[in-house]
Amino acid sequence: MSNPQETINRLREEIRGHNHRYYVLNEPSISDYEYDRLMQQLIELEKRHPEFAAPDSPSVRVGGEPLDRFPPVEHAVPMLSLENTYAPDEVEAFEERVRKQLETGTVEYVTELKFDGIAVSLVYEDGLLARGATRGDGVTGDDITPNLKTIRSIPLRLTGEGDLPRNVEVRGEVYMPGKGFSRLNRQQEKAGEKVFANPRNATAGSLKLLDPRKTAARPLEFSAYFLRVTDGGTLADYSVTTHFDALHLLRRLGLPVSRHVTLARSVWDVLDFCNVWEEKRDSLPYEIDGVVIKVNDLEQQEILGRTAKSPRWAIAYKFKPKQARTTLKEIHLQVGRMGTITPVAVLEPVFLAGSTISRATLHNEEEIKRKDIRIGDTVTIEKGGDVIPKVVGVVLKQRPESAEPFRFPDSCPVCQSRLMRAEGEVAIRCENLACPAQVFGRLLHFSSRGAMDIEGLGESLVQALVDEKMVHDIGDIYSLRADDLKDLERMGEKSAANLVASINESRSRQLGRVVFGLGIRHVGKGAAAILAGTFGSMDALAAASREQLEEIDQIGPVMAESIVQFFSQPSNRTVIEKLRKAGVTMEGEIHALGGGVFAGKTFVLTGTLSRMTREGATLLIEKEGGRVSSTVSKKTDLLLVGANPGSKYRKAVELKVKIIDEDTFVSMLEKARKILFPKDSQLEMEI
Repeated sequence: MSNPQETINRLREEIRGHNHRYYVLNEPSISDYEYDRLMQQLIELEKRHPEFAAPDSPSVRVGGEPLDRFPPVEHAVPMLSLENTYAPDEVEAFEERVRKQLETGTVEYVTELKFDGIAVSLVYEDGLLARGATRGDGVTGDDITPNLKTIRSIPLRLTGEGDLPRNVEVRGEVYMPGKGFSRLNRQQEKAGEKVFANPRNATAGSLKLLDPRKTAARPLEFSAYFLRVTDGGTLADYSVTTHFDALHLLRRLGLPVSRHVTLARSVWDVLDFCNVWEEKRDSLPYEIDGVVIKVNDLEQQEILGRTAKSPRWAIAYKFKPKQARTTLKEIHLQVGRMGTITPVAVLEPVFLAGSTISRATLHNEEEIKRKDIRIGDTVTIEKGGDVIPKVVGVVLKQRPESAEPFRFPDSCPVCQSRLMRAEGEVAIRCENLACPAQVFGRLLHFSSRGAMDIEGLGESLVQALVDEKMVHDIGDIYSLRADDLKDLERMGEKSAANLVASINESRSRQLGRVVFGLGIRHVGKGAAAILAGTFGSMDALAAASREQLEEIDQIGPVMAESIVQFFSQPSNRTVIEKLRKAGVTMEGEIHALGGGVFAGKTFVLTGTLSRMTREGATLLIEKEGGRVSSTVSKKTDLLLVGANPGSKYRKAVELKVKIIDEDTFVSMLEKARKILFPKDSQLEMEI
């Protein structure tokens, strides 16, 4: 081999070409076996010559080292959800609203299949994939770049010739084809691991694996549907004035785009497309749950604008769920990760919408009574949203004479604790912190960023701790030692030591975080901070009456009832005592609610802060009587801006919201408290 660099470059280009032909042009030219041989040659050469490494090499697809966590990333433009419609007259009503707002008689639409997958954002800088993120809450998602790089249909480098944009954001859907899903579940079952309920769940789980090498082994694919120029230009600079043009440009850039897209010049054309694909949906190699309908003209999209949650220029037409009949054999009670008791119907297996159904949700006790569902009944089932099977009714003519109404027990089927139902609610819950069925969910919540922020204690490790019976409740976290952890999969001595250090650091978290970490129903981060600041200690909060709690601003009767019920459980008090003995914060500073320098003010935060974390700033604002919102509106009083602010900054300027930087924010606190914060201090530690 005279020139290994030339050989490596040739293999990279050849593999990129095959990826483009397979995923974009749908014209594969070699077999999977031949493709794998090329990839293996490249990987072996790159191992021998690491000096020729490249961030966009196809070998990146095999996955890198395991991650500790997924960093948060703020979307420059929010990733909105679509308003759903379920009937033709709702589509007609949408079209009427569009025409009325645009003041025109005719509007052109683009209709696309609605993939049943996970929405992601891809950011390309100078033509290279720089970052990929989940949708998250629409404003902030998780940076899952290493996992997205393993998906072959996502180009690591944009293609195309001529004057094409190289700094863009691409959005689309990651999904799992039906054959790949079936193969994955067979592998899971063979390995004795949990099988996935449907391809969407399998996709979501695959994207959130902390080991990219495992994601690389999952049969994931990608389809793009949105393009935005990010270097200050616009799509119009590239002669793109319609959404249909943008889809063509995506293909030219090397992105896979669904071929089942059409221009519709009337609402009747739109409905024809919907009807055709509702009938043909089972012929596709992947799952869809409807059709997305978009106004084609980009200028008209701008005029129509959006609401806080959804664009006004697009809707989703959801297909009717398919139904089947079968016999209900038993009713099992399932305890959720946070204690909700869900009745589950055990069914005579029946094939429905591409899979065999043997279990279906019955929702809750009230739903069973309302539908008069009994063991032995012939029932009608459907997949809600084409995902979760549910029992929708009973065929009364076929009811056996021996069938009797189902009665809910008084105690948890797992831990035997007394079940509770709050006044005005239908859900029945087990509120025992140590209930074995809830350990995973409660541990994950307790260690989350907004609660105790225990770095390294993610889903995989929590599941391993539960499986190995090393923890039985949240209090057991603090008894873990490095020697206990180092032999767990993917840990090792260094990782184990880092985790124990993070656990030890969490002992000093503020009382409000501890209260939030307990997972008391209805008590979010803001309410937990208010409770901690009002009562000043865990003991005082635990002894509070409903009346005392309801006197607090923002604590209503439902939350007050939930708090009292939680602390009335002896098992919960036992866990709290464990936390106390472990040295976890049980006392805090009492502060007057409604007072403070930010009393009555609504903040929004954007950009990266240098002297504190975003969560630290949030706690400081709340401690001084303010509140923090995730979106800028006319009700926003102050925008706190850090480095590299996102779209919130532009929105604040448009609405003439007062904008302050970090130094101004600190000065306001110093003036109010007459305390000097050193320039290099971490303010989160002060609170």
